[in-house]
Amino acid sequence: MTPVLLLAAEKESAEVTDWAARIGWVVGLGLFVALVYWLMREGWKWRGTLQSDLPELHSAPDDPGPARLSMSGRYHGSTTAGQWLDRIVAHGLGTRSRAELTLTDAGLEVVRPGANDFFIPVGALREARLDKGIAGKVLTEGGLLVVTWQHGERLIDSGFRSDHAAEHNEWVDVLNSMTETNSTEGAER
Repeated sequence: MTPVLLLAAEKESAEVTDWAARIGWVVGLGLFVALVYWLMREGWKWRGTLQSDLPELHSAPDDPGPARLSMSGRYHGSTTAGQWLDRIVAHGLGTRSRAELTLTDAGLEVVRPGANDFFIPVGALREARLDKGIAGKVLTEGGLLVVTWQHGERLIDSGFRSDHAAEHNEWVDVLNSMTETNSTEGAER
């Protein structure tokens, strides 16, 4: 055999003798990951501070009336209307969660186990549409129900996905008919 092949055949993995260096690298990597996590958390809190001008969310009235529609699914977050990456985190609106939606003549009630519930009065509803993404969640075209509503001085888009996506079209039709009724009633006064 040639000397090169003999050298290659005789090579074995060397045993780790410098355990201190290995442990140092692992601890350093762990500290780096912890620092990145801490910075992300501080950024989230800072965004909430910047959005502190957003008024408190409405709570559902004692008697909202009979349900026109109801849906169970997921709440994917809220953003500034028309800016699908500008997430709103104030008052818990940035927290993704399961959701139960109930539409009545009084408005839209959003019940979220483990997160803040909120209510959108019918006068605050502006439009509903099907979209494909909101604040870091991208789905197939039309896979997300986006409800635009007014809260204080700000227009907000909130994204929901039903457990049964076929329900989305009915929700868009009913919500948009309610907003058209509100706008024509306001124009008549």
